[in-house]
Amino acid sequence: MKISAIKPAVKTKGRFNLFVDGKYSFSLGEQQVLDEGIMLDQDIDEPRLEALKRASDFGKKYARALELIVRRARSVKEIHDYGWRKKWTPEETQQIVEKLQAKGYLDDEKFALVWIRSRALLKNISRRKLQLELRQKGIQAEIIEQVINASEDYDERQALRDLIAKKQGRYADPQKFMAFLLRQGFSYGDVKQVMEEAASS
Repeated sequence: MKISAIKPAVKTKGRFNLFVDGKYSFSLGEQQVLDEGIMLDQDIDEPRLEALKRASDFGKKYARALELIVRRARSVKEIHDYGWRKKWTPEETQQIVEKLQAKGYLDDEKFALVWIRSRALLKNISRRKLQLELRQKGIQAEIIEQVINASEDYDERQALRDLIAKKQGRYADPQKFMAFLLRQGFSYGDVKQVMEEAASS
């Protein structure tokens, strides 16, 4: 058998369709073509063909995971969850995770920092809610604490002040307003103190 043609894929930029003995056989990413040393008129036996088909399948899955990360930062758990939904084998998913980590595309500490920064900028959120959200994303407790404590973008007391300023006009009853703030994850002591500050200002 021979590699009879190598043609750029029409629908997927960066992938190439490979033809064996005149018939389409599989596709590979550009880097895979280089890494595998694929050349036109290259002889290929059945074991090599099957290995390249497996590489093709892995490359497609890796590209899908990469597309997720391009849209927004992801945690390791999110990639594992995505692989499970797509019915990838645990071994395939772990290989993809390790490759993403090796290239610096997947890092739970960086993810936590980006998450805190975006949530702090977009919403007046409590530390407790931030911790819960990050735990749901699979981030380890020690990473969560380290990143929250080191973040210059997040100030829980200021977040509470901003939320009180934004919402207090909607609540005629101070007790109901306090209950709302407590449900957002802020502590009773902080809520009481900041509400008193706001009332006296």
